[in-house]
Amino acid sequence: MGSDSDWRVMSDASQALTDLGVPHEVEVVSAHRTPDKLIRYGREARARGMRVIVAGAGGAAHLPGMLASVTALPVVGVPVPLATLDGLDSLLSIVQMPAGIPVATVSIGGARNAGLLAARILGVADPALADRVEAFARDLEAQVEEKNRRLKDSL
Repeated sequence: MGSDSDWRVMSDASQALTDLGVPHEVEVVSAHRTPDKLIRYGREARARGMRVIVAGAGGAAHLPGMLASVTALPVVGVPVPLATLDGLDSLLSIVQMPAGIPVATVSIGGARNAGLLAARILGVADPALADRVEAFARDLEAQVEEKNRRLKDSL
């Protein structure tokens, strides 16, 4: 994430990965304040065994795109809402990447979905993880059915 203040949003990605048993790391890497660290982090990520990067940033939100420009790994961008513009600036900064530098982008503040998308990407090569993702989806379905039942019972 671009700042430790982004953790309030990005912790949801970490929790989703933890819930699915996906090892991951958490790091503050600022595109503007630590550009050398950003380049080193992105260029070395694959060699360190990383397979997907989930990058959250607010405001100008250059972190996901800059990481995508220095690695061949998939990057999932999370627009982090700030006090001004409610994250729309972040969303537009992340989603409007030039041709050849793709960044998958989730909704503003959608870090949980970013973690789940990363797990799905990893699940392509990891059948056990894919099974856990499918089990998670079945749990969601069961939750909706239970909510539907409770609603109908309350009428």
